[in-house]
This record gives sequence, structure tokens and C-alpha cells, in this order.
Amino acid sequence: MKSHKPMLKKLNILLWVGFILFIIGFPAYLWAVSNNTKNWFGELPSYSQLENPDQNLTSLLLTADGKPLGSGYYRNNRNPVTYDELGNPLIHALLAAEDIRFQNHSGIDLESMIRVAYGVLTFSPKGGGSTISQQLAKNLFNTREIREEDKGLLKGHNRFLDQLIYKTQEWILSVRLERSYTKEEIMAMYYNTVEFGNNAYGVKSAARIYFNKFPHELTVPEAAILAGMQKAITTYRPDINPENSMQRRNVVMSQMVKYDFLDEKAYDSLKQTPVEVVLNRQDQNYGLAQYFREEARKDLGNLVSSLGYDLYGDGLKIYTTIDHRMQEYAEIAVDSAMRQVQQRFDSLLSREERYLWIDGDGRAIAGFLEKNVIPRTKAYRSLVEKYGEDSDSVDYYMNVRKRMTVFSWQGEKDTLMSTVDSIRYYKQFLQTGFVAADPKTGAIKAWVGGINYKHFKYDHVRQGKRQPGSLFKPFVYATAVEQGYSPCYTFKDEAISIPIPGQSNPWSPQNAESRFSGKEMTMKEAMAQSVNSITARVMDRVKPEKVVNMAKRLGIESSIPPYYSIALGTEDLSLQEVVGAYGTFANNGTHIEPYFISHIEDKYGNEIYRHVPRKTKAINQDVAYVMLNMLQETVNSGSGARLRWMYGLVDEKQEENNIGAKTGTTQNASDGWFVSITNELITGAWVGGDDRSIHFTYWPDGQGARTALPIVGLFMQSVYADTTLGIEKSLFERPENLSMEIDCERFQQAEESSDSSIIYDDDIY
Repeated sequence: MKSHKPMLKKLNILLWVGFILFIIGFPAYLWAVSNNTKNWFGELPSYSQLENPDQNLTSLLLTADGKPLGSGYYRNNRNPVTYDELGNPLIHALLAAEDIRFQNHSGIDLESMIRVAYGVLTFSPKGGGSTISQQLAKNLFNTREIREEDKGLLKGHNRFLDQLIYKTQEWILSVRLERSYTKEEIMAMYYNTVEFGNNAYGVKSAARIYFNKFPHELTVPEAAILAGMQKAITTYRPDINPENSMQRRNVVMSQMVKYDFLDEKAYDSLKQTPVEVVLNRQDQNYGLAQYFREEARKDLGNLVSSLGYDLYGDGLKIYTTIDHRMQEYAEIAVDSAMRQVQQRFDSLLSREERYLWIDGDGRAIAGFLEKNVIPRTKAYRSLVEKYGEDSDSVDYYMNVRKRMTVFSWQGEKDTLMSTVDSIRYYKQFLQTGFVAADPKTGAIKAWVGGINYKHFKYDHVRQGKRQPGSLFKPFVYATAVEQGYSPCYTFKDEAISIPIPGQSNPWSPQNAESRFSGKEMTMKEAMAQSVNSITARVMDRVKPEKVVNMAKRLGIESSIPPYYSIALGTEDLSLQEVVGAYGTFANNGTHIEPYFISHIEDKYGNEIYRHVPRKTKAINQDVAYVMLNMLQETVNSGSGARLRWMYGLVDEKQEENNIGAKTGTTQNASDGWFVSITNELITGAWVGGDDRSIHFTYWPDGQGARTALPIVGLFMQSVYADTTLGIEKSLFERPENLSMEIDCERFQQAEESSDSSIIYDDDIY
């Protein structure tokens, strides 16, 4: 026995030394990690960072009435919720699945740690010991990410040491979090930081993507699915692994029964129900106003940055002028009208057995695809960069067939197609742009940039610029009216040749169908029927420089040279600027620059930006009203009459509702336009091919009245039918003491009884 006493004494001393070292050493170790002694462990977040953690919050794009447009702008699709917005099913599911003693510990659950330690020592793991607070610390501050600057003597070299260090950091941070926040705030922050797959960060995004609900609307099974996903996101994703998801959901619900959050009878019933997911994808290819969202993003980047914020991380609320009801009506109208236009185009293309790319005379343009289209594509440029322009590999890879999903008006279809074939296939689709705005404020209410954003990214409202054709003519006539010409002043529809200084050949424009009637026509009639010869005569009177000046004052921003030919719309304009210019007529001559961002709030709800309308007085009220009166004639008897007899938007004499309008069609019918004006809405549409040489063979088939007008007609029908919009039929308000006669019968009588000649001075204005 005596021989064992020295050994026991030594063991006793060792135990005491170990105990003392632990009592002293462990706190010293914690202190060293907490203070990153000699940069061995990596910096911990400061208390300021704890109080304001960077969560990369999603900035939401909202309609004028507060409805979200798509998923917003983000690095991580994260929309924060408060504790009160979670609902009991989510709270109880998380407590049962992850941390039942959450309300009783201070960040570290000793009971769970002992259980885990015992499991490790006995080689029988008993699950994780991380509390909700520890998991939050890990999610908020990326404790397990070892950056190059974090490496030191201890960190970044040994896996065991790294695990010990980041676990220790999470213990420290969880305790600090518990001191800085309430339990409710920690619970909400946890749900705001976790990932759920499908580009969903935070429970609000997850609830919307998987179930199209708000968090507080989730049922117990739905909440159990989301809470249970945290064990292994991909393994338990309900959309790709429904059986695993169901199994994990039932485990979570059984835990809820164990801790009295759920009745056992209810569990027995619920565990039999299948996993049901209403997948509501949240990327820019889905949802309302896809083209608009992308165009808004381009402007918001610079605007938000100038305000000192990050569009993709600061959780801003960006209120737009878009009305979600009008946007829906616009997208429906575009879809319905373009299906019919495309069907007509395809049938004529097939019937005529012609090539897609043709000149103004309907003759095929040889090699257009190979020479003008393919070299501009990203696929071709990438291959040339890789193999060289003359390499056979370029031709091979451009023509090799592969599986792809392509757009069709009957829905997406899977097919085998080469890159060249897909380019040719997509080029056959006619494109469109549509926009509607309030002329009194400049606020844009609806925006559709094309037929399908997922497959055709190019925006035709602002990005696209094409020749407006006769849509430009009101700028010519407005110049004449401002110079004193009555809309009842007559010109003869006959051939005209105008000498152009510095050119050997005069300008001799033809009418649309190359015929001249020889009739005397008022300016009002000539504009309504888009008579080129009379527009040319008016241009000769008022001069191109004055017309360019008028267009600029009305709101046209694109470059326009002072050529006579601009009278027929030969210079490219965007749909957005055309609609803005026409809005000046409906706003008593005051131009308001169209806009679509109303105001912006930070994540706390503080307003950081509000749009200030940009107004300029362009023309006087009388000129504006006369132009409205002239544009009404387009609907009464001209190329916009379909609004009356096909869509029923106005009565025959416009005594109950006034609508002004103008069509526009380029000479080869590659571009069809239509703009309508009421007191409360300016609407505009463009229809055409991606390339100008893609068009109808026969001019009347491609004119704006047949391609673009139906979009406006269908949209306005829906707007008037929706009484919640508050947009009613109304008459244009005639100015008191209008300085110009617009009743052409009275004007003619006055002309005939007058002994003196009327002189129009071009230099008055």
C-alpha cells in the first residue's frame, strides 16, 4: 500500500494543477481570443458592429401603392421581419428544432455542450450544441470564413485549432449579442440571416418563394419545413427533395409535440399531409414589370450612390410611379395584341414564301444574317476571340446543334437547335414597346419593354430608338399653329419639290401609297390622314430650324438635324421621349419630364429622396389646345378611327369623351407607332422587327393603326373598365378667349367674307 501513496499524491497534485490551470488558463484563453492577442485569432466585431450588423438587406422596388415589383435588388435576397411578423408556428418550430432552452440561457447552453462533449468522448454524437444566438453570430459575422488577413500563428493552419477558435469566437459573440439585444430581437435577426436556397435569404423571402405567403401566414407544417431546412438546406429543400423535406418536417413537428407546442392529435393528422410548395421564383425573369425593373436599376445605381447608400445591401424602399393595375393591363394588352400581329406576320411570311430580311421593295437581302446579324452576337465574338476569325472552329460551334429551351407564343419549348438556327428563329418575332404616363405630373404608370423579358432582354421603351414616321408630324403642325396658321388653313394635296441648298436634287416626298388626290385639305384633315405632301408644304412654310426648336421645347432629347425630311419622321426617337413630348399638349403647353422614381426610404423608414418634377413652359395654352383639337380628328376620321369603332373608347362626335391620337409608320413599314392622349393618360406603343429590314411586304399590313394601335386600344378599355383607378372619360378644356378659329366651317365663311389677305409671318416666333 505504501508504494502507491507517492503515485496518488502526484496524481492529486496534477489534478489540482490542471484544475488551477483551467480556472486561470481558460479565462485567459477567452480574453486572448476576445482581444485577438498578437493577431493570433482574428478580429471580432466591435460593439458598434454588433449594434449595426451588416446584413446585406434587399432594396425593394415598390409600386405607387406599395406593392413589391419582383424581388428587388440584392446581393442576397434578404427582406427583414420583426419578431411580431413571424407568427407562433415559426417561433415554436425553431425553438423545438434548434434551441428549446433559448429563453433561459445567456447565449451558451451548458447542458447542450455537456451532452455534445459526452457524445464525442463516447463516440456517440448527440447532435449540435449551438444555440440560436451562436448560430446568429456565425451567420452575421462569418466566423468560419478564414481570410488571408486572418491567418496567424494559430489560425488558418490546423483544422482542430481553427474549429476551437471559431467555436470560441461564437461563444463570445453570442454572449455579447444576448447583452445587446432582447430574445425577441435575436429570434427575428436569426430568421432574417439564414439561407433557404432558391436565392432566398431570410424567412420573409423564403415564405414568399416557397409558399407565396407572409411569415405570419404560414401553417405549422410550412413553418416546420422552413425551420427544419437549417439542418441541411439542399437535403431538405421542399422543391427538389420533397420526401426528405417531409421526413424532416415531421421530426420538427414531433419535437413541437414533445415541448407542448403542438397537440399530438393534430400532429397525427398533419404528418400525413404531403409537402405542398407554390414555387414563386424571385429573379428578374419573373413577376410584373420585368423590363421596367431593369431600366429602373440602371438609374437607381447612380442615384442611390449619390445619396450615400448601397442599392444592393442597405434595404431601401424605392417607391415608383407604376400603378400595378395599369401595369397588369398593359402586359395583358401587349400579350393579346402581339399574338395576333405575330400570327398575321407569320402567315404572310409563309404565304409569300419570302426571306425574312427584305428591302423596301420586298426583295430578299442576300447574306443579311451572316453579314449583319451573326457577327454582332456575343456567341460569335466569344468564339472569334478564342479561335480566331478565320478558324473553322467558329463555323463549327456556331452550327452544331444542342439542347435549348426557346420562346414561343404557345409557351416555352425544348428543342435541338444550333446557335445560328436560334438566332434566325428569334429574329422572326416582332417586338414592341408600350408606356403610359400622367401628362399632368409626368409620372409613368405602366411600362412594357418587349414581348418576353426572359428571352428578349432589350428594352424598346427607352433603349430602342427608331424612325417615328408620321408621329413626328404634330411637331411640324404645332410650329405652324404657333406661327399663326389655323388648323383650318388649306393646302392642296399634289406633288411638291422643294429645292435644298447645296444639293443637286430637290426634296420630293411621296404620299404613303404614291398617290396625290389633288384635293384642297385643311391642316387638321391632312395631319389626321398623314398626307405627306401637305406636311411637306407646311414644313416649307415654317422651316426645319423652327421645327427642331419646337420638338426640343416639347421634350425631344435625341439629336435632330434641321433637314426638310425630318417632317416625315426620318430621325430615330425613343418611345419614352415621344410620349413625354405629346404629354405637353395635354398639359396646357407645359412640358414635364417623364419620371418613374417617386421617393426612397431607408431601412428605418426615413425619406432620403423625393423626386422634384422638371417643368418648362414649351408652348402657350392656345397652341396646346389647338393641337389637341387637331389630334382628335385622327380618331374622328383619320388613321386612329379604330379607337372609336373597334374599341368603343369615344362616341362618334366625341361629345362624351375626348381622345387625341396619332399613328406613325415608316416608309417600308418596319416601324408602326401609335400615341393616344386624354386628360389623364398619354399612352404610346411601337411595333417592329429587331432589324429594320424585317417588316411586312405590303405597307398597310405594317402601319401603326394595325400593329401598335390595338395595344393602346385594349389597354384603355381595361383602364376605363376599372373604376378603382378613378380614371374617367372627360373632355378637353377649351381656353377662354381662344385666339384661333378651330371650327373650319366658320373659318371658311370668315375667309370668304374677308376683303383683305391674311399674311403669316414666319419670323414672329
